[in-house]
Amino acid sequence: MSQNFFTDNEDLKFYFERGIDWAAVASATERGFTLEGGFANTADSVEFYRGVAEMVGEFVAVEVAPRAKAIDHFGTRLENGEAVSAPEFNELFETIRGLELHGMCLPRELGGMNAPMLSYLINTELFARADVSVLAHFGFHGGMAMAMLMFSLTEGTTTTENGSISSTRFSKEIEEIRLGNAWGCMDITEPDAGSDMARLKAVGVEDENGNWFVTGEKIFITSGHGKYHFVIARTEKVQASDDPLAGLKGLSMFLVPTYEEDADGNRARHVALTRVEEKLGHHGSVTASLAFDRAPAQLIGKRGEGFKYMLTLMNGARLGVGFESLGLCEAAYRLAKAYAAERPSMGKTIDRHELIADYLDEMRTDIQGIRAIAMRAAVFEELSRKFSLRIESEPQMDALEKAGLQREIKRMSRIARRITPLLKYFAAERAVEHARRCLQIHGGNGYTTEYGAEKLLRDALVMPIYEGTSQIQALMSMKDTLGAIMKNPQAFVKRIAQARWRSISSSDALERRVAKIHLISLTAQNHLITKTATDKVRSLSGRPLGEWPDAFLKNWNPKRDFAYAMLHAERLARLLTDEVIAESLLEQAQAHPERRELLERWLDRCEPRCRFLHDEITTTGERLLRTLGHEPSAKPESQAAE
Repeated sequence: MSQNFFTDNEDLKFYFERGIDWAAVASATERGFTLEGGFANTADSVEFYRGVAEMVGEFVAVEVAPRAKAIDHFGTRLENGEAVSAPEFNELFETIRGLELHGMCLPRELGGMNAPMLSYLINTELFARADVSVLAHFGFHGGMAMAMLMFSLTEGTTTTENGSISSTRFSKEIEEIRLGNAWGCMDITEPDAGSDMARLKAVGVEDENGNWFVTGEKIFITSGHGKYHFVIARTEKVQASDDPLAGLKGLSMFLVPTYEEDADGNRARHVALTRVEEKLGHHGSVTASLAFDRAPAQLIGKRGEGFKYMLTLMNGARLGVGFESLGLCEAAYRLAKAYAAERPSMGKTIDRHELIADYLDEMRTDIQGIRAIAMRAAVFEELSRKFSLRIESEPQMDALEKAGLQREIKRMSRIARRITPLLKYFAAERAVEHARRCLQIHGGNGYTTEYGAEKLLRDALVMPIYEGTSQIQALMSMKDTLGAIMKNPQAFVKRIAQARWRSISSSDALERRVAKIHLISLTAQNHLITKTATDKVRSLSGRPLGEWPDAFLKNWNPKRDFAYAMLHAERLARLLTDEVIAESLLEQAQAHPERRELLERWLDRCEPRCRFLHDEITTTGERLLRTLGHEPSAKPESQAAE
């Protein structure tokens, strides 16, 4: 087994050496290298970030990975109202406390290392390669502390002097988490409200003195035995409406402590831990059910804006799942590759057999493609957030500089929003497939618990489910993609023309191939938007012409009018993912010629897949829609004649 999960990974090291714009990341993190006690330049910053990655890489390889099997076997238990974890699990977190990793991204003035979120996400991959259960719990320490700080900055309850934080609303809670004495969790799901948050029933009530209390039940809460809960609860009554999302407007966000402790250490519990789930995988991670009975709470931000705040948390969580899935893919690939190189069959080791060699080559290519968009999404998300926080914390900023930052925020947020659901979708789905292939390559041995392949498959199966299912990611991406076309159809037509021209005129053969992928994607999008518009026009038949403008331009029903697009949302997501990975790898190849081989490998895999997805999107679905009660539009005469 490797002694360091960072230094043995050449692709990951590429991003530290050449693949990331560290100058932008480090400068944004260090406020232009003006922070007291901070780094003086990019080189010093990156040397520190790399040192942390090397330290974590060694720790997870030497300490976490060898304990993963014991942690998985022990699982988690509910005893006397408290969650109990494996002794090995607790030992690891004592060591993590000593390494002060929970404060990795916190500002120095709050006792942290002031590392960028990108460092945290890279270390997420390293932890996940060792054991996703340990990673899942680790993520609810520093991540929740940073969320507390972010919300305080957003609502204006953090004060700064000369760019440094002098006070913040949740300083006590942040300090507890940084020291490893507490952790937080995100409480959203309820028994009758999973993806449909408009059905949430937990309530937040304010008394006559302005004190808030939360009552309700939450389920499937990762690390729900923590001390601090970000809870989404209903505070506003919403009028009956045909809008399926109307109920989201009545939600608020709260910070709820599990208990209060007196001077003698006696605890008065406000949140009851009612159940610890027995799961297929992630055995070392607590998944809890919780009961809130008039639990004292602190309102975060403005009442009624809980859904907006939740989206901020979820977007970061989906990035995290992307990196987590990437780590599991890496673990599956390494385990499969090592076994195949030692397993003899028919006169040679099985990694020399064509089918297995093809499996391993595709796994390696998938991992490198996922990592490319994971890094890209993380960089743009981080920079957009840090620029936004800078504007909020510097009200005296020059107007011209502020306008420039706002343009950059808009551009970077758009890119991050485009990539994040695709990353979460593709990385999670590939984690399952890679784990299954790893088990298959092990043959009968993979089905036993001795080799570790079956554990990877059990752990992988939740990735396409939590923090928004794969289908939700696909629907989000489809909605944003088609919505952008409807807002600016002229720009869309221009993009098609540009892609077509690049596909035949570029002097670079690989750029021509990437342009053809782009053109295939745009053609599929054009089919979906044309079909949607045609069906909408057809639905207006029989209505007075005077009603057509409003009915066509304003009165859209997502469930009815986008039926055909929703049917193909997952196919479109796969196609869009291939497209964005190809774009990212082309950008790398143009700057670093040694990456051309990777781009060529990716294109060899994705070109036939994209053609197939395009054909499915443009030729299938009418029969199923009819069974669901949707009347498809008539085919154009040319298509009907064919």
